[in-house]
Amino acid sequence: MPVPARRLPSWAWVTGLTTGAIAAVAVLAVQAGQGTRPVATATEPTPSPTASASADPKPKATPSNVVPEGSGTGRRIVYSLSQDRVWLIDASDSPRRTFTVWPGSVDPDPGTYPVGTRSEPVTSGSDGVRIEHIIYFAAKSGVNIAFSHAVDGASPPPAAAGTQTGGIRTNKADGTALWAFATTGTPVRVVK
Repeated sequence: MPVPARRLPSWAWVTGLTTGAIAAVAVLAVQAGQGTRPVATATEPTPSPTASASADPKPKATPSNVVPEGSGTGRRIVYSLSQDRVWLIDASDSPRRTFTVWPGSVDPDPGTYPVGTRSEPVTSGSDGVRIEHIIYFAAKSGVNIAFSHAVDGASPPPAAAGTQTGGIRTNKADGTALWAFATTGTPVRVVK
């Protein structure tokens, strides 16, 4: 006479499935923790249609989504002199946006500066281009240093030899995002 097969009770099935699901979620969580944090889409400034091919003012930066070490903590703007790149970092230390910039001929010294004066459109920057969303944060050698972008979205022409300019230009979309983020008093951390 054959022995009847024993059925597993329903609680055993539920326990097994729950344990398997918890293990799968734990594995996925560990894998996610080992990856990099996502960063908002980086945008590259585009050259002005009036810029000549021989005098391309395009930044020398290599795109990078990694926030420089030693750039502080908390809500801040990080500006890397060596990468010509800016990061907008939220209060949880997550980068919200990163983009390259065209620096002026006078760089701020590494350090932390608060956003000071903010100014809407002006007739022209030191290069004669109409600019807007001007965010002043430092001064060096009598030159005010500020982020801005051209009203028409153009890239800045190369500075004339010997001219001291403190304007750090962004493209229009990045400049608008920076303007919304950089309220008065927001720290700007300048790193090498």
